[in-house]
Amino acid sequence: MRVFGKALPFALLLVLQPTLGIGQSDISGSMDHPLVSRFPGSTISKYAVSNFDEFKVPLSRPNVGVPKSQTVEGKITRIVYDTPAPRSVLEIYKNFESALTKAGFKPLYSCVNNDGCGTGGPVELASVGEEDWSWGAGHRFLAAKLDRPGGAAYVTVHVGQWSNLSNGTQTVLFVVETKSMEKDLVTVDAKALGDDIATQGHSAVYGIYFDTGKAEVKPESSAALEEIGKLLKEQASLKLLVVGHTDNVGGLAPNMDLAKRRADAVVKALTGQYGVSAARLSAQGAGPLAPVASNRNEEGRAKNRRVELVEQ
Repeated sequence: MRVFGKALPFALLLVLQPTLGIGQSDISGSMDHPLVSRFPGSTISKYAVSNFDEFKVPLSRPNVGVPKSQTVEGKITRIVYDTPAPRSVLEIYKNFESALTKAGFKPLYSCVNNDGCGTGGPVELASVGEEDWSWGAGHRFLAAKLDRPGGAAYVTVHVGQWSNLSNGTQTVLFVVETKSMEKDLVTVDAKALGDDIATQGHSAVYGIYFDTGKAEVKPESSAALEEIGKLLKEQASLKLLVVGHTDNVGGLAPNMDLAKRRADAVVKALTGQYGVSAARLSAQGAGPLAPVASNRNEEGRAKNRRVELVEQ
């Protein structure tokens, strides 16, 4: 494992160019993360990067009772390494643990085997991949955090032993580099909103922002709200349903409630800050009931998280 940075003089995991297993090679397009390299002799069998997504960092046994976790947002890299026998789970885990500690990462949670980690089906941590906690032959897990001036980095390392010991081990590595979502990628203007409503009876607004799981309108939503207020001022007879939509992460009932609370918050902002009569607006929550894209990936979920203006 290696960490790049001017203030890090120490050498971390083992070698810069690991020796691949005979006849094995990394999958096309994959690479080690700049913060964390591989255990020597490992090859990359799965690889995915999401520029911006949310990630649930486990802080307790993921499949027992009500799991504790911390949700963070940013760039997520998922790398799955296969390491041939006779390398053991403990040897690989200890190397990652030691390297992360030397790099300044602070442990958040760790567990050993099923008695400590729990068992059960996969627990989805992020849209770029799932984590399998059913390693009957033994596994170890570590979550750690590094505070940096440009944003914290989170790393989770999960090493599991295949039941056929000759198959070696597998390591699932997640690296999350926290950052704010790029804003102003979608613009909203009163004319476009009005044209959509006139031709389709509704218009989707993507410039109204909320924190994950929250219903407080964020300050950077002001540009979109101002254009909605402008539309209602220009069309004095127009009445709108303000409909909150969500993705399907977290269950139906919570998302229905969240969608309604977000719609209420938008109505409150329009009436309180932009002088729109409350009689012209009605807050409704559709939750995940009317998706416009698949919820199987973050790109689709982002399209489903929206506020729609529907003509009454």
